[in-house]
Amino acid sequence: MTNGSAKLVTAVVALAVVLVGLNFFFYVTVREDVLGLQQAVSSLQTQAVEKTVTLVSHVTSVVTVAGNRPSYADIFDMVKDSVVLIRVFSSAGGAVGSGFVYDTEGHIVTNNHVVAGASSIRVVFYNGEMYAARVVGTDVDSDLAVIKLENPPKNLKPLKLGNSTELRIGEEVIAIGNPFGLEGTLTTGVVSQKGRLLPTGRGYSIPGVIQTDAAINPGNSGGPLLNMRGEVVGVNTAIEPGGVGIGYAVPSSIVARVVPALIKDGVYRRSWMGISGTTLDMDIAAAGGYNVTRGVLISQVVNNSPAQSAGLRGGDRTVVVNGVQVIVGGDVIVAVNGVPINSIDELLVYMEEKTSPGQTITLNIVRNNQFITVSLTLSTRP
Repeated sequence: MTNGSAKLVTAVVALAVVLVGLNFFFYVTVREDVLGLQQAVSSLQTQAVEKTVTLVSHVTSVVTVAGNRPSYADIFDMVKDSVVLIRVFSSAGGAVGSGFVYDTEGHIVTNNHVVAGASSIRVVFYNGEMYAARVVGTDVDSDLAVIKLENPPKNLKPLKLGNSTELRIGEEVIAIGNPFGLEGTLTTGVVSQKGRLLPTGRGYSIPGVIQTDAAINPGNSGGPLLNMRGEVVGVNTAIEPGGVGIGYAVPSSIVARVVPALIKDGVYRRSWMGISGTTLDMDIAAAGGYNVTRGVLISQVVNNSPAQSAGLRGGDRTVVVNGVQVIVGGDVIVAVNGVPINSIDELLVYMEEKTSPGQTITLNIVRNNQFITVSLTLSTRP
């Protein structure tokens, strides 16, 4: 080998050694980087798991509910034997409504307007079994009624009343009944709103009514509005004339007070104050010279009423507010028993759900722009 060739080989070998060294260096460096990245990823995964566990621990109830959430079919299977079709016969002809089993003694809850004027009543269960029934109690002012089966079966399955005050806007609900006589029809929707007023035939209004978009039609009246636990949160009662997807249900908070009284006494005696009024707002307050903008403005006090005995004052003059005549000058109720009252709706709900005849309540009112307290003993609504 020549001297030049030897130098070339030596240079090539040296270059190879350098390349091997560099490759080894790069391998070690890259491996260290990879190991570092793997450790970082592992640490992040551990943190993510810890955070996930923490998050899940905070929403266990939600996950549990969602995991065990019954379907519409499950709810129907759960309650189908407790929802009934009611056939009513009278001198005016026949009609069909709905109802549900309230107890094992054979009491059925329905609407007053379903059984009003009935001379004969038949109750048909989902399995086709039919029973005669009679009216045991009615209440026009809540449009509720209770009928009782003659010779009721021993295997009745009462539905549980839920708490309508806990309903949230947007919560899913189910209506089951017999629209147009179509037995066992299920429709679904949500709670569109709460606290609606539904006028009755006596000039009063049912307070706290649930608005839903679950389809309600003639024949649904008296049937249950259910939550996703299969509990009755309302009694389907009416639809908005000319409206689409606007139905109303009497809340279970009223059902729970009225129905036991109908079973026991045949009537429900509700408290009465003896006033008429309107919700005070900023425009009425400005027109009437009031220093408050929320509350119930008393328009009129009924003669010989608890309100008159307590010295409450109605309006003494009329003003026009946004093109509407409004009686002003009367007292403004802003609280009852320490509970703030912002509207006529809130006052009616409080009176319906929290008071009874003979009870003495404390009113906070504004009179001549001064805050005063008045005690008032309620009587029975005439």
